[in-house]
Amino acid sequence: MTDPYAHRRGQVTVTVLGPDGDPVAGRVVTVAQKRHAFAFGNIGFDFVRPVGGADPSEAAEVEGFGGSSGIGLDELGELWLGLFNTATLPFYWGRYEPRRGAPDVKRLTATARWFAERGVTVKGHPLVWHTVQPSWLLGLDVDEVETLLRRRIRDLVSGFAGLIDTWDAINEAVIMPVFENGENAITPLARARGRIAMVRLAFEEARAANPSATLVLNDFDLTSAYECLIEGVLEAGVQIDAIGLQTHMHQGYRGEEYMRKMLDRFARYGLPLHLTESTIVSGHLMPPEIRDLNDYQIPSWPTTEEGEARQADEIVRHYRSLVEHPAVQSINYWGITDDGAWLGAPVGLIRSDGTKKPSYDRLAELIKGEWWVPPTEMRTDENGKMVVHGFYGDYTVEDEPFAVRPGETEASVRLRDR
Repeated sequence: MTDPYAHRRGQVTVTVLGPDGDPVAGRVVTVAQKRHAFAFGNIGFDFVRPVGGADPSEAAEVEGFGGSSGIGLDELGELWLGLFNTATLPFYWGRYEPRRGAPDVKRLTATARWFAERGVTVKGHPLVWHTVQPSWLLGLDVDEVETLLRRRIRDLVSGFAGLIDTWDAINEAVIMPVFENGENAITPLARARGRIAMVRLAFEEARAANPSATLVLNDFDLTSAYECLIEGVLEAGVQIDAIGLQTHMHQGYRGEEYMRKMLDRFARYGLPLHLTESTIVSGHLMPPEIRDLNDYQIPSWPTTEEGEARQADEIVRHYRSLVEHPAVQSINYWGITDDGAWLGAPVGLIRSDGTKKPSYDRLAELIKGEWWVPPTEMRTDENGKMVVHGFYGDYTVEDEPFAVRPGETEASVRLRDR
């Protein structure tokens, strides 16, 4: 039977050396996986307030930006870190700099460091978007807005370099010039400059600020319109590091066939695919006639026992189909808890009271079960060697690090005196 995850696995012959540098023959050692190379992510919005403190602007928090009221930081952190290795933090301009010249640097820096200190890769979202914009931009002419936008990109990417080196450079550029659901200053700029010019602005400013950054073009529009934009951007010579694909499935799981065909369409550009915003609800489904998810806002959208069972089954199917596809490099789930979730939808893996839904445990069975090497005793041969098989990632032998990576077949570790 063909292994659907063969492209995710490798094997490496590890030579175990003693403190003197000589191979250790016949030694029983413990091998353990510490981290996946694959980016299993979730938003870290819930951590901004408990780690960084209250919002100094005293303005209302955006959804998912305040932390769960039903669970403390230590418990929430343990649950989050039990599954994920990549965190997306919010840099919406209107929330990050609600008053001109007073960006929310301190809180976001503290939150990013909290994750980084725990071995988590941190991503910023987004550098350019037409929604959640500061009101002080309104009324400015497009040239001034462009100048301020360029400065914002440079300040963020250079200021957080080394701590945050992955960014959604521009979000939802397909709709940006024609967006009509609320006044903002970015849509008129996009209308005046054009989509490709906006993408170029975002990527080139960010690239100049941090040449080693990973920059993502992100969109919810998965139609040919997005493909045309990607083709135009690439033909214009703009360097894209990854294609971001949003899959908020508030109206139901779209199924493996849909996902496979969609991924194949975007994989043809030869760029890594990042599933940047994935959600599956554990309550009733949004009515199918709703075209814009933002139009469905109701007083209460509770999680249900039936919905939780469905969510658990579908999240396993969703993750399996994505990890099976060789172009997918990252999956970012959009919500750890239901408290403060986008549009009030019950998409979290943890209920508002802090208890785990079945989807959390089912996902753990994949990420930290089937796709993971737990602490395992192995014996070295007469030459001090042993062969380790597993998903690409970081491993240890008796707490000494080595890695299983594509194209690498040999590694060595040197044990310390005990």
